[in-house]
Amino acid sequence: MPSLNPAVAETRRAVRAALQPFADGGEVIVALSGGADSLALAAATAFEAPKLGVRVASITVDHGLQPGSHETAARAAAAATALGIESAVVRVTVDPAAPGGPEAAARDARYRALAEAAAARGADAVLLGHTLDDQAETVLLGLARGSGATSLAGMAPVRRDDTTGLRWLRPFLTVRRQTTRAACAAAGLDPWDDPHNTDRRFARVRVRETVLPVLEAELGPGVAEALARTAEQLREDAEAFAEMIHETIEDIVEPAEAGIAVSTAALAANPPALRHRIIRHVVASEFGQSLTRSQTLEVARLVTDWSGQGPIDLPGCRAARRGGLIEFTAPPTGI
Repeated sequence: MPSLNPAVAETRRAVRAALQPFADGGEVIVALSGGADSLALAAATAFEAPKLGVRVASITVDHGLQPGSHETAARAAAAATALGIESAVVRVTVDPAAPGGPEAAARDARYRALAEAAAARGADAVLLGHTLDDQAETVLLGLARGSGATSLAGMAPVRRDDTTGLRWLRPFLTVRRQTTRAACAAAGLDPWDDPHNTDRRFARVRVRETVLPVLEAELGPGVAEALARTAEQLREDAEAFAEMIHETIEDIVEPAEAGIAVSTAALAANPPALRHRIIRHVVASEFGQSLTRSQTLEVARLVTDWSGQGPIDLPGCRAARRGGLIEFTAPPTGI
């Protein structure tokens, strides 16, 4: 018997491990764009899921942002059908002028569509085709933006939505992009090449085509793998911090008029890293906003360098010291 192509074997192993929790009765959805990564993911899932007793379907989201997008989506769905996977195309409307730009708007619309499709089917998880290369690019972009350890932790292999219970899985975070292409070639699959993936207007494309190759050339091979390992280590740290925050938060917060208050003594007793994370967590959970590093430090000064300074205006809220508390409140109407 001919030996199994190494790239095909690698993609199947990665998918098999991701599907284990859903064996004997679970259902998963493959997010299928038709590109090499998602097509290799669909092929591996089509092979592994039946052996584990997992039902599988694919959803292709048509963003309608490029000429011929309907045909491209139909082609991806047809590829899934040929692999023996039930397939569907979901069309979404994307506002190119939305805050954050068309790329962010398309991503938000795509994830909403996938979540709605999963809910309609009662699926347990959505499988996404992000690779180790995508992870390395994410870490570099986060580093360039000074986004902090949470951003540098990159994408998690498993993320659970606490509200719906839906899990988002990325089986290929240890798999190189060249491997997914090789797996498609070995299986006789013809992937679609998104022109956005070579459009240098996007920072991610510049990182992919210029920054990472230069780093590999100057520092030697293995830079992408090193960046992915860094993300994994930082994600472990972030998870540990998150657990510490959840264990402590109920003991140090209390309701405040139009907001929430945190004990200054409790904040002062914690090391800066945990203090800053608690501040960011409170604002994010109560007001749905993210603080920058400088905003977080200004709030922390209300604890560590208090000299009577007034309220601090933050995204979606204000922070002020009232006695032994830092109060986070919604801004007055009209502000």
